[in-house]
Amino acid sequence: MKDVKYIKVLYGDQFVGRLALMPDGLVAFEYDAEWIAYGFSISPFSLPLAKKVFIPKFDPFNGLFGMFNDSLPDGWGRLLINRLLLEKKIDPQSVSSLARLSIVGSSGMGALSYAPENTLSRDVFHGDFDLLAVEIEKILNTEYSDNLDAIAAAGGSSGGARPKILTVIDGEPWIVKFFTSQEPKNTGTMEYEYSTVARECGLSFPETRLFPSKRCDGYFGVKRFDRMHNKKIHMISISGLLESSHRFPNLDYHLLMKLTLELTGSFEEVEKMYRLMCFNVFAHNRDDHSKNFSYIMDHESGQWKLSPAYDLTFSSSLNGEHATMINGNGKNPSNDDILAVAKEIGIGQAKAKKIMTEIKEATLTLRKFRI
Repeated sequence: MKDVKYIKVLYGDQFVGRLALMPDGLVAFEYDAEWIAYGFSISPFSLPLAKKVFIPKFDPFNGLFGMFNDSLPDGWGRLLINRLLLEKKIDPQSVSSLARLSIVGSSGMGALSYAPENTLSRDVFHGDFDLLAVEIEKILNTEYSDNLDAIAAAGGSSGGARPKILTVIDGEPWIVKFFTSQEPKNTGTMEYEYSTVARECGLSFPETRLFPSKRCDGYFGVKRFDRMHNKKIHMISISGLLESSHRFPNLDYHLLMKLTLELTGSFEEVEKMYRLMCFNVFAHNRDDHSKNFSYIMDHESGQWKLSPAYDLTFSSSLNGEHATMINGNGKNPSNDDILAVAKEIGIGQAKAKKIMTEIKEATLTLRKFRI
C-alpha cells in the first residue's frame, strides 16, 4: 500500500490522466494529451481541460480533488475497508487517499476507474439478505465475521453511512440497503414509500423494490442510475463539484439553483431542483447535504443534467435543521422561504406556488413516519 505513488484515471477503456502522490501528501492530477483533444472536463470548475498539473488543497478531502473523493467509500464502505486492512495486518492510517483509490479500482460509483487496482477481496457473498444482515450486524458490533471478505467486496466501494451492498438483480446493477440497531425495523419500508411518493411529486427516481425479510419489514433496493445498458455514467456530487465537505453544512438552495443553471444551462433542470427542494421540506428529509445532490454527464451530447433523486427518507439531520438552508432558514422553512428561492432564480410565482402546493399535498401520506 505504501508503494502506491501514482495511478491512472480511466473512463471506460479511455485514458483520462494520471494521479500522483506528492511528498506533502497532496495528490496532483494531469490530463492525458489525447483526452484533452477529444474528452471533456471531468470536474468543470476545478479541472478544466488544460495541459497543466492540477494541485488540490489538503482540505477538505485529505489532498484529493472533490471529483476523486467522490469515488472513495464513505461511512459503511470505509468501515469495511478499514476492517479488512486490519485483518491483513495493515494500519488503515498508513494508507493514503491515492492507495484507497487503487483499492476502489473499477468498482466505484460513477464512470471513473483507477489502475492498477489493488483489490483486497474478490469473494462473492452467496446467501439471502437476512443472512447478510446478521453478518453486517456482527461487523457493526465489532464482532468477527467469516464473511468479511465477501461483504467488503459487495459494499466496500459504496458511499453513505448506512450498510449496503452493490449487487446484480435480474441482470441489472442494484443497491440494497440494510438497517442498523439504532434504526427502526421499518426503515426499508419507509424509504420505499418515500421513493414512490417522490415519483408522484414529479421527481426522477430509479426503479425501487422492497425485498422481503423474516427479520424486518423488508430491505430497500434501488436500481443504480450510474449504470445504463452496461455502460458507466459519469457523475459528480455538489460536494465534489464545489470542493466542499458535506460534513460542514454551508449551502443554501439559492446556490443550488444557480449552480444547476450554470452547469446545465437548462431551466428544466432548475425546476427539477426546485421540486426536490419542496419534497425535502414537506417530506421532512433534512439530510439534504451536498453529497445527496449529483449531476450526470451525457457523454454523447456533452451536456450535464441533474441526476435522479436518491437517499430520500425521513431525517432530522444535525440539530434538527436542513443541511442545505432554504432562503437562509434551516430550522422551519416557510412557504414564503420556498417561494423566495423560486423568485430569485426566475421561476414564476404562480407556477412555483402550484408545484409547492401539489408536493405538499402528495407528501401528506409520509407523515406517519415522523417520530
